[in-house]
Amino acid sequence: MSAETETTLLDGAISPAENTRLFGHTEAEDFLAQSYRSGKGHHAVLIEGPEGIGKATLAFRFANHVLKYPIATEAPETISDPDPQAPAFRQIAAGASHNLLHLARPVDAKSGKLKTAITVDEVRRAGKFFGQTSGTESWRIVVIDTADELNRSAANAILKILEEPPKRSMFMVLSHAPGKLLPTIRSRCMPLVLRPLAEDDLKQALGHLGLSIAPQLERKALDAAGGSVAQAIKLVNYGGLEIIEAFDSVLAARGPQQRKAIHKLADAVAAKGNDTLYGFFIDHATQHISSHARQAAVAGDINRAFQLSELHSSLTERVNTADAYNLERKQTVISLIGDLAEKL
Repeated sequence: MSAETETTLLDGAISPAENTRLFGHTEAEDFLAQSYRSGKGHHAVLIEGPEGIGKATLAFRFANHVLKYPIATEAPETISDPDPQAPAFRQIAAGASHNLLHLARPVDAKSGKLKTAITVDEVRRAGKFFGQTSGTESWRIVVIDTADELNRSAANAILKILEEPPKRSMFMVLSHAPGKLLPTIRSRCMPLVLRPLAEDDLKQALGHLGLSIAPQLERKALDAAGGSVAQAIKLVNYGGLEIIEAFDSVLAARGPQQRKAIHKLADAVAAKGNDTLYGFFIDHATQHISSHARQAAVAGDINRAFQLSELHSSLTERVNTADAYNLERKQTVISLIGDLAEKL
């Protein structure tokens, strides 16, 4: 497992490179397998969809499939679960494959934390990767996880490779928000849209992980997860359900009671080393605003919808600035909740 994967992997999750099962995306798997077998598959596939629904797992499953059947016309029309004992699978899982490169945000050597973006230095690894393996007949596959995190220089460097892809190369480009990618990158990829998991598929995926949800919390967790395995893990293993309950209580309170509740919630989500829960809270808060903005728009209250959209943009910019300058998270959370309580 790579250092990047170790740093980003949620407690209770399985690394996509090591995961032998995928739920809910049979049609997408079959499409990739049949396109590959036909010899008409695109050299770059943009796998789109919300976080935590299986995009990376699909990419690695397809990579295992292609490397197992390097002659496309001899490949089956469906993708089977990879054999965890197969040498190619073990090499990919260990980040030691000569035929697959996983590009993700690198770890900062000084802080030990992930950098905020995939840098151009990471993309240069792709150039070396193709150069080192150019004499083989195997496919060379690059998984970009995620393209949303490419900084401008890295995105332009990837674009140059996509414009003139090396022979027998393949790119699996993952994105949570494809609208934010360079249009020129999107135009050079074949889009493959994945939807959030249906409830039965989500239950199977959580069962595969061995994630246990208390019966009295299951309904609430499944509804709040929105078809995302990652979201379900954050809700159950990271205290996300409690944070949502506390958030709702804060917005419902008034006066001194509300101020006390705001500080208590800020202490919980801004605690040192609690990056996952902090990110969960920020996402939940901004999605809460977006939901109210949509409701206002549907109700025909355009002024209200516009005000909430401006609030969403303002808070998002504030959070990004706080992260960029390493400002105190507790104060950021207090300020954010205060604005929400005032304007919602």
